[in-house]
Amino acid sequence: MLLHDTALIFGRYARQTLRSRFAMLFGVLMPLLYLLFFGPLLTDLPLGSRGSSWQVLVPGLLLQLGLFGAAFAGFTIIMEQGQGVVERMRVTPVSRLALLLGRVLRDAALFVFQAVLLVLAAVAIGLRAPLAGVLIGFAFVALLTVSLASLSYALAMKVRTPQEFGPAVNALTMPSMLLSGLMLPMTLAPGWLDVLSHFMPFRYLVDAVRDAYVGSYATAHMLYGALVALGFAGLAVTVGTRVFRKAGA
Repeated sequence: MLLHDTALIFGRYARQTLRSRFAMLFGVLMPLLYLLFFGPLLTDLPLGSRGSSWQVLVPGLLLQLGLFGAAFAGFTIIMEQGQGVVERMRVTPVSRLALLLGRVLRDAALFVFQAVLLVLAAVAIGLRAPLAGVLIGFAFVALLTVSLASLSYALAMKVRTPQEFGPAVNALTMPSMLLSGLMLPMTLAPGWLDVLSHFMPFRYLVDAVRDAYVGSYATAHMLYGALVALGFAGLAVTVGTRVFRKAGA
């Protein structure tokens, strides 16, 4: 029943997404602008990391796509609450876990699709990376999306208005971007900032994907990144499920 219910919810939101093709493409616009206008500035600069500047920048942009896109996914819950959609779903026998999983899996599929478009654009500009590394990057984008979308939906169920939701998400996403080394490796930062960044879980994901993009798979960065990504996803889905179950009680 869980698989059946999840497929139903996923199908509902996937159809909504497919009917808004402009929104699907618009979501990749900001990382694409970084790629086109910020990437050339890094060419031939000593970035303190293996690989080309594109192999440093593109992994960060992929995770930036998942970070900002998934973190704001909860806005749809707020809109649905105002339209009565959430109330109608609460009275159905659909699993509360499925109500969450169907949404976050749609988000994961959407952002992986956008990640594919971003990588194709990067390849056209000059990115060279092994196929296995690129696929690993997509897997990390999916896990990050599942994690942050789950927490975003949980937060949206607790607040009442977009005016409460937006500032709360911004207060979390901006420090996460700055301290995780999405744009530049944290090895370039002062010692105290590099140490502080190790308390940011997203840094381990970024380091893992950058290793994958230079063909290094059996590394400590890869191990830590995979453990953090899987653990964070499990914790976030658990928190999100509890919120959905309490809301539907």
